[in-house]
Amino acid sequence: MDAPSTQPPSSPPPTLPAALRARLADSGDHVFLRFEDASWTFAQAYREACRYANLFLRLRDPARPFHVGILMDNLPAFVFAELGCGLSGAVLVGLNPTRTGSFLARDVTFADCQIVVVEARYSEQLQTALRIEPAAQMKVLVTDGGLDTQSGKFPSNWSTLEKELAGVATTDPEVAVQSTDLLMIVFTSGTTKAPKGVLNSHGRLMMLGWGASVHMCNFSAADTVYAAMPLLHSNAQVLALSPALVAGGCIALARRFSKTNFLADIRRFGATLFNYVGNPLAYIMETPARPDDADNPLRLAYGNEAPRQYIEAFAKRFGCEVIDGYGSSEVGVGFSRTASDPPRSLGRAEGVKILNEPGEECPPAQFDDSGRLLNPDEAVGEIVNTSGVFLFEGYYKDEETTQQRTRKGWFHTGDMGYKDAEGYIYFAGRDAEWLRVGGENFLARPIEEMLIRHPDVILASVYGVPDPEAGDQVMAAIKLQDEATFDPVAFAAFLDGAADLPPRWRPIFVRVAPELATTHTNKVLKRVLRREKFLIDRITDPVYWRPRGAADFQPFTSGDLAALRERFERAGHGGRLEE
Repeated sequence: MDAPSTQPPSSPPPTLPAALRARLADSGDHVFLRFEDASWTFAQAYREACRYANLFLRLRDPARPFHVGILMDNLPAFVFAELGCGLSGAVLVGLNPTRTGSFLARDVTFADCQIVVVEARYSEQLQTALRIEPAAQMKVLVTDGGLDTQSGKFPSNWSTLEKELAGVATTDPEVAVQSTDLLMIVFTSGTTKAPKGVLNSHGRLMMLGWGASVHMCNFSAADTVYAAMPLLHSNAQVLALSPALVAGGCIALARRFSKTNFLADIRRFGATLFNYVGNPLAYIMETPARPDDADNPLRLAYGNEAPRQYIEAFAKRFGCEVIDGYGSSEVGVGFSRTASDPPRSLGRAEGVKILNEPGEECPPAQFDDSGRLLNPDEAVGEIVNTSGVFLFEGYYKDEETTQQRTRKGWFHTGDMGYKDAEGYIYFAGRDAEWLRVGGENFLARPIEEMLIRHPDVILASVYGVPDPEAGDQVMAAIKLQDEATFDPVAFAAFLDGAADLPPRWRPIFVRVAPELATTHTNKVLKRVLRREKFLIDRITDPVYWRPRGAADFQPFTSGDLAALRERFERAGHGGRLEE
């Protein structure tokens, strides 16, 4: 057997089985997967994958879609199940453990899962959800043993994964799989709307993993990626698992992301790469700095949507490079970046334009000496790929939304951005992050970036809440540094002293939360915050407000809420508080 190559392959494999079999041939003895104190070579992972594949084929009902749901944290069983789906021709459906009740039941049934592999800690959660859908028929396999089917607590179609795998052959089933065959359904994060199931064929996922390994992180067989983002999401699939498989490297799993375990895990696994999405860099920077933080093997952290002010600070503290780009599960746009690109830009992309609501291209962005955008009203628009749909393959059982996204043969991201005179594109926020105050439209993201400059603020999420008369009022939910307390007078002075924060952009309401509700990919759940608004009779976090004309923030009391409700009712807008 030849030594593993230190360079990624020159072209992507056509399918997941092709990639796995290639690694068996050229890197069989190389460690592919690590978890806690255990490890598996490519040869050992291949044999496990064959067991799972043969089990799925044995349990398969050929009259139904061959879809296998996986409900678990980042465990080796997830990886083996995914590889097994690839070898057997099954479709993996990543199920989100943060979804419960009717929401989880909807995901399982909507995705047509006929087999579900569930981690033991989530078995009762799944059982409760499936009671809502009594007609749903599926085989459920529970990891870790301990399932007592004789007690009547679980149905007869439930069994332990270990029992079902016992004695299953470790030979390759050699099912014919094409690059166009569906491999995985990935539900979107659902930060602003209900999750949609993004289709991922074998060829698409292998292309994305190969592209990431070559163009983003230069993944080689000598690299280990620390994978703490959930495997059910596209970030971990595209930036961790697939590149490790394609390049012949190693993936080290963390069950869940933990800011306190991050550096110890990086050192323990010898991790050279760390993929992220959302706010992990901010959370890690919350931990106390130590003089030897940069004494670690990490060379690159890469992902998308990190708070800007933490990117350079993280790189300096841990002695690594950080590449923060644009990411979406749909992958309808592809950006190319070079080291000389402006640091906050996504890069350039052929055919990608910034379009306003009438569909016209927006004028180039203009900046002041500090890099502040001077003309957001005319420069910010939707990021649209007018050259095609790139690698987007559609949404599962949602042709209407697929067509809406791909109208005119273009891919409409639904995300906002702006482009400078040199053609560099910048991300400005999601389409649901517009606010309208006093007839002026503006985005939440610039306000969030300003709020996080406050020395006591770790995270900030800005969103619109209804105004009693018309439009929105600006509300911010903030998470403070440990030991910090909210000072209403000082915070008002901070806002008033910010030259890049026009009066209409300044929050009227501030919610001080010990934690901000997030998705499984560490993105703040704005739809939850918008629904909860300033309704202190429904939330326990303290809320402060600065009514128009007031100099300072003050506690928002039940009396204030009652008076505000009366204003909404008088204006005929009482129903807006229930939206």
